[in-house]
Amino acid sequence: MKDPRDIVIAPVISEKSYDQLEQNVYVFNVHTSASKPEIRRAVESIFDVTVKKVNTLNRKGKVRRNRRSNTVGKRADTKRAIVTLTEGDSIKIFET
Repeated sequence: MKDPRDIVIAPVISEKSYDQLEQNVYVFNVHTSASKPEIRRAVESIFDVTVKKVNTLNRKGKVRRNRRSNTVGKRADTKRAIVTLTEGDSIKIFET
């Protein structure tokens, strides 16, 4: 059994994620091997809310070229979870 804090890594802070707060939708960076049921349980246990729906998306890391040594590096692959909460629930860390 994984610890919920190992599954949910950090909230995503962007204009698009802040626009979705009005629809009770929150976006998190999650562990790349986390499944939707694991993400649901982790968010419910960490923030004490009821999750209605979880969508995930895998993001490939960019390939970046080093100009000095002419080598290629790669940024890490990431996974995001778009979590919809039930009516009346909210997560306080996103509110200003």
